[in-house]
Amino acid sequence: MKSRDSSCLVFAAICLAAFALCAAGPQLSDSQGLSNHLHTPTGLPDHAILGTNLQTTVLSASRPTIPVILDTDIGTDIDDTWALALLLRSPELDPKLILMETGDATYRARITAKFLAVAGRTDIPIGLGVNSRPMSESLRNQDPWIKDYDLSRYPGEVAADGVGRMIRIIEESPAPVTIIAIAPSPNLAVALARAPGIAARCRLVGMFGSFAVGYSGGPPVSPETNVRVDPAALRAVLAAPWRDVLLTPLDTCNAAVLTGENYHRIWNATGDPTLRAVIENYCIFAPRVNWMNCDYFALRSSTLFDCVAVYLAYSEAFVETETIRFHISNDGYTLRDDHGEFTARAALHWKNLSAFQDHLTARLLRTHQQ
Repeated sequence: MKSRDSSCLVFAAICLAAFALCAAGPQLSDSQGLSNHLHTPTGLPDHAILGTNLQTTVLSASRPTIPVILDTDIGTDIDDTWALALLLRSPELDPKLILMETGDATYRARITAKFLAVAGRTDIPIGLGVNSRPMSESLRNQDPWIKDYDLSRYPGEVAADGVGRMIRIIEESPAPVTIIAIAPSPNLAVALARAPGIAARCRLVGMFGSFAVGYSGGPPVSPETNVRVDPAALRAVLAAPWRDVLLTPLDTCNAAVLTGENYHRIWNATGDPTLRAVIENYCIFAPRVNWMNCDYFALRSSTLFDCVAVYLAYSEAFVETETIRFHISNDGYTLRDDHGEFTARAALHWKNLSAFQDHLTARLLRTHQQ
């Protein structure tokens, strides 16, 4: 695949040249036109962490951070990379471990390690998860970004037994741990089989399912990928006695896209190493992804499913949640059923999607700390 990688690196270089020029010149416009102002939502409840200096000061002074573990299949869809950036930019969250899920764990760990190094967060441990399934070249969509990066260069901890490391973190934590699950679930299922008691010490926030909205943005429902890849593993996970289970299904996360002024403020953030790494990876991802045409990368983000799960780990202000019962079919559908085997709180509707998009932009840009 050398020729494909070389072509993608050339394409990414051209993209990044445009990226740099865009920062100095007029902004691009999409088919709907760019908004002239970034509107910051007001009148939010105290628990909606929105990004003003006052709110950040109050938060840091009065609230302890939330210990979190991110379970991710970073390196296939680009939204995991955006989600990792959001995690690092969320002062409410204290990442204790980034755990690689499904496929080639070392490939995913290399992306994570390089990204954390760029972001200056090599204090965060990385865990190699279960290499649960073969991983084709078509799923290694960010491989050129780590072409010359060896995992041994990461100065922080890399745990060969990432599942065991997760178990120890949970068992030793003086506070409940929030697991942010943005991937299929083999790691979590294995962890629960090895240490069933960890569920009672954790809150689970996950990007799973499709209850009324599918990938099309409306009916019919879809077999959502994180469910479809391993339905049995997710059944085992959801059967555990977690302190709380909160899901963002496609009903909400499928609408998480940054466009217009919001997106171009991030595109133009050439001086921010973390956001530059996000855009570099997006430019590499765009021509390689084989399940969609991503020719709009300079105008808007792809769907940022996983950013909603990270957001829900610290706030629910912009969503409406409902406790539902459901079952999981063998082909990956999550079907509502009043007598279903599983119960969870699910973010089924947005209270204010545009406010979330503004919040996500401000959070990534760290404008709430300026």
